[in-house]
Amino acid sequence: MASLNVHLQKCLKNRRSTINCLPKGVEDIKTFPFSQEKAVKAWTSLENLDSPGIKPETPKAEDRPERQQVIIVNVGGKVFHIPKKSAAKYPQTRIGSLALCSDRAKLLTLCDDYSVRKNEFFFDRDPAFFHHVCHFYTSGVLWVIREMCPINFEEEIAYWGLNLKDTQLCCWMVFQEKVEDVKENLKVDRELMAEIEVKYDNDRFNEMVFGEVRKTLWNLVENPYSSTAAKAFTVVSNMLVLFSILAMTLNTVEELHVYKYKGKTHMEWVEIFTIVFFTFEYVVRFFTTPDIEIFLKSGLNFVDMVAVMPYFFQIVFEAFSDQENMSAQEDLRTMARVSKLSQVLKVIKLMRIFRILKLARHSTGMRAFGFTLRQCYQQASCILLFIAMGIFTFSALLHSAERDTEGTPISSIPHAWWWAAVSISSVGYGDVVPVTVLGRFVAFGCISFGIILNGMPISFLFNKFSDYYSKLKAQEYNTILVQRRFHLKKRLRRKMDMCFHPHEEEESPAECPPSES
Repeated sequence: MASLNVHLQKCLKNRRSTINCLPKGVEDIKTFPFSQEKAVKAWTSLENLDSPGIKPETPKAEDRPERQQVIIVNVGGKVFHIPKKSAAKYPQTRIGSLALCSDRAKLLTLCDDYSVRKNEFFFDRDPAFFHHVCHFYTSGVLWVIREMCPINFEEEIAYWGLNLKDTQLCCWMVFQEKVEDVKENLKVDRELMAEIEVKYDNDRFNEMVFGEVRKTLWNLVENPYSSTAAKAFTVVSNMLVLFSILAMTLNTVEELHVYKYKGKTHMEWVEIFTIVFFTFEYVVRFFTTPDIEIFLKSGLNFVDMVAVMPYFFQIVFEAFSDQENMSAQEDLRTMARVSKLSQVLKVIKLMRIFRILKLARHSTGMRAFGFTLRQCYQQASCILLFIAMGIFTFSALLHSAERDTEGTPISSIPHAWWWAAVSISSVGYGDVVPVTVLGRFVAFGCISFGIILNGMPISFLFNKFSDYYSKLKAQEYNTILVQRRFHLKKRLRRKMDMCFHPHEEEESPAECPPSES
């Protein structure tokens, strides 16, 4: 009896040692998920524990019951376990197709790699995003990641076979706003690049008569960063624009008309000189452009033409006016025609103010301002609509309050339009004021409406202008930097060719230019 107890204790001791350690030859713990329950169930009797050469059988990964109920997905090195029942609910998705697919060949088309030993599907995708995909299979709701690019988000959900319809309404609204913002920014960037990109093909100069000369003149008047002479020409052109505006302004001062030279005032001679220069500049651009169609469609070239044409129209109309004056003594109707010509001449002279727009050719600020107005034309139209509504509404209210009062300056609604426009703009000339108490209440409402309306577009337009100006300036700098690097490489290549490939007609080999110390 005592010997039997000793034998049982020895067997129990061997069983504990077997349970608390791995069998020999098993090195990878992942291939043998060890637990006491599985180790005990592998043997049917205590005698088998002491039998040599018998080892517990390790079930294959794909034959384990718990492995058959889940899909093991390795996404970018991170392992996820998704229940097959949850994935099978969405057969149109990639993971749902894996859960329902039994063909090994088709499985390889659904994933990047597959481990038979681990029964694990590998995907070379973003594991952070797949966390939300895994949540979708358990909850049925897809989350939108705010920090993620919407375009990348669409690519990811398209890869996994998901749809934006699976998101909640709040997430869908946030996603649509981000998509619209990205599209708007891309559109603005493309249009900003179109503002500064070269629209002319310089290679066409090679096919033109006197191509090299025309290319040199074109770069001189069109591309200020092509050479030092082009920069100087641009500075002179801008200075003459300012002198022209100054001369046109001072020419209206009567006291300065006493100073004349050959029948013309000094300011008129300054204007003539600037007009000759602007005409020369436009003619050079017109005859040296590589593409006449693009040249005529350009807004800046149209401004250049408008800047010089009024002066020539003025000369023509003054000539007709002098001829009519000679015959005015014979026919009174001729005097009427002279009067009409003088009115037309005043309008033509007024068009000279458009010369200031020539500065937009080389002014980033003016181009950014024009670009801002083009981009915000819808908001600007709404502001003008609100102003018109306010003018019509408050002018009608003021006329209703003041029409039965004696001495009131408001005799009709059109007479109140001027008062409403001045009040909404917060100018307040004071030439037209209400005299009744009710009319003053209407005026207070009109002024309050104007204060609110004037504050709406200021911050919006300023933020847009600042953003567009900084982007336009940065893109211009990058474009100029690329051009400078290109010209620098071109000059270096020319010097290297002079050093190592001298002309054959030269008797002595060309010497390399000395390097500056």
